[in-house]
Amino acid sequence: MHRIYNAKPGSLVAKDRTGRGGKEGADLSFQEQLLQILTKEQIRMKEPMSRHTTFRTGGPADYYLTPEIGQAAKVLALCRREGIPVEIIGNGSNLLVGDKGIRGAVVEIGQNAAEVYAQGTTLYAQAGASLAKAAQEAARASLGGLEFASGIPGTVGGAVVMNAGAYGGEMKHVLKWAKVLLPEGRVEELSVQELELSYRHSLIQDLSGVVLEAAFSLKQEEEDLIRAQMEVYRNQRSQKQPLEYPSAGSTFKRPEGYFAGKLIMDAGLKGCRVGGAQVSEKHCGFVINRDHATAADIRGLMELVQNKVQECFGVWLEPEVKMVGEF
Repeated sequence: MHRIYNAKPGSLVAKDRTGRGGKEGADLSFQEQLLQILTKEQIRMKEPMSRHTTFRTGGPADYYLTPEIGQAAKVLALCRREGIPVEIIGNGSNLLVGDKGIRGAVVEIGQNAAEVYAQGTTLYAQAGASLAKAAQEAARASLGGLEFASGIPGTVGGAVVMNAGAYGGEMKHVLKWAKVLLPEGRVEELSVQELELSYRHSLIQDLSGVVLEAAFSLKQEEEDLIRAQMEVYRNQRSQKQPLEYPSAGSTFKRPEGYFAGKLIMDAGLKGCRVGGAQVSEKHCGFVINRDHATAADIRGLMELVQNKVQECFGVWLEPEVKMVGEF
């Protein structure tokens, strides 16, 4: 997820799927101009963000837009011209939206931008495809290397931006390149080296860019072996993580030389609650929505955890979860 406030028309923009033209300018409302780019079904007003985050919390977004890849640049350019602030999201798996919602537009690079296909030993995926779908398509093509990502609850775009990883694997180990829409509207195809991927970070964050597509360099393997490894990871996840409750996955980044979950447990915070939010009793690295938690509950518990761990061990836990909107 990235915040974008500037985007100019670029060369990537495809013809509007609606087929409509029309003039641009101040004589048309923002909604009318949106309808020259998107269909009515792609535009929602006052959309509850609780429907679009894995925490299942969050107030309404003024506009919730679901463009296809070829429409994204035009939508962002329009928002810039009209002075509409924008939040870019995938499936909301690392997002905490305030209870008062988001002023401006939320642009989801999700199900309308989720094509995946294999060609040789390369897997191509649009940014809105889930990691689970990408891993399944890779397995179907007998391509190994993405097994570690099969259970990560995010999209390809978000995973590239954050260099997502699990079980010793990271995006930087398999990524070949990513096409990135930059704020000025230009699209760059950046190699994995140019993306400067490190722990939960990439150059894309510094550039305030938006991933549109990615290519992964994989290796030929037997499909049965690939699926067997995916099943091993799935079982490990279900045994060790509180998948039965809404959460955003690991709540805090791993501090150098420590494990966040162990620090939280050793600070005596296992099962600690603020309102409906709780430190998971199954894995202390997860803050969960145990019982109709508000975003304020979750943020309050995260702050409590940070302060207690700092007090006990002198370590400040940096959130992996991104907080946006009005609390």
